[in-house]
Amino acid sequence: MNAASGESAHLKPSVPSPAGPVRTGPGPAGESRGQGRPYTDTRDLTPFRKAVVRTPVRGLAGNVGGVVTGLMAGRAPGTLAAEGGVPRLGKVAGRMPGKTAKAVHSAVFGSTEPDRLIALARTYPGWSGLCYLMAGLLAYSHGGHLRASELLQHGLSLRNDADANRYAAVYLAGVVTRVEVAERIEVPVLFSGEAVVLALSHSLRETGQTEEALAALAGLPPSLPLALARCSLAAELGHDVDVVGDTEGLLNADDLAAALLLVRARCLRRLGAYGASRSALQEVLRRRKTHLALRSDALTDQALLILEAGRKTFGSREWQRRKSTEVEHVEVVRKDAELHELWDREYGSASDG
Repeated sequence: MNAASGESAHLKPSVPSPAGPVRTGPGPAGESRGQGRPYTDTRDLTPFRKAVVRTPVRGLAGNVGGVVTGLMAGRAPGTLAAEGGVPRLGKVAGRMPGKTAKAVHSAVFGSTEPDRLIALARTYPGWSGLCYLMAGLLAYSHGGHLRASELLQHGLSLRNDADANRYAAVYLAGVVTRVEVAERIEVPVLFSGEAVVLALSHSLRETGQTEEALAALAGLPPSLPLALARCSLAAELGHDVDVVGDTEGLLNADDLAAALLLVRARCLRRLGAYGASRSALQEVLRRRKTHLALRSDALTDQALLILEAGRKTFGSREWQRRKSTEVEHVEVVRKDAELHELWDREYGSASDG
């Protein structure tokens, strides 16, 4: 399957050993820091598609377009989206699909509610992890963040048998989840560890569990969507120094990078590094193709930066000092004028006589 222009090709999930699930949860904290900058993905194939900056008009058009595209691809509204349409169930490793595979396949691509997949998870324990993950992604696609977080966490904690892993590697590689990695920034992600964990992190963030959302991202391979999600959460928690360190050297190559530069600029402004913050905002505005909403945010942040820097430069103490100096000068001038007026009254002006 070839990637569209301007997008990266997907990475099919590898088939793990029979003892492990399709994709286990995040690894040890900080595991990816030794692999270079957190926003640099060195893989040739990634599960990410082109990011989308949501606006009210674009969001409405996207929802309508998604319904039309789904109907043309033979997909019922409310079901999981799949790149290239719903895959046809066939042989896997030379074997015909069994009863369980047929039931799960029908539920994954035909369910509009997670309950059907949850029922299959209880019926077929060897497929339970996979069923809970797909149920969680389905709940996430409908905006049910609390239920999605519960289902995804439960699915990551369960193991699948070899048949479930083989099925996932062959038939679920094209499932697309639109994950919100930062405010108004969505990235379509093919079924993978990134899709599951990013969706889990966003669900935790939406339910007020910001620290848990940040911790969930640990262990994923470096990528720009991951860096944006992680830095947005870190900035929300006040970890401005960490954000500045993780975004050092970033350039505005696309809208994801521009959004990350905005996060960097705001953290630098809070730290009082006005020059570096201004440079980050100028980098956002440098690329003409940067989305209008991001450019507008950069211009607004520039105005706030100038205002705040002006307040710092002309602070309250300096204002009081300058005010008192000006008042003293006015008093001296006033007193001198009064003396001149008194002299003229008593002795006449110097021009008289």
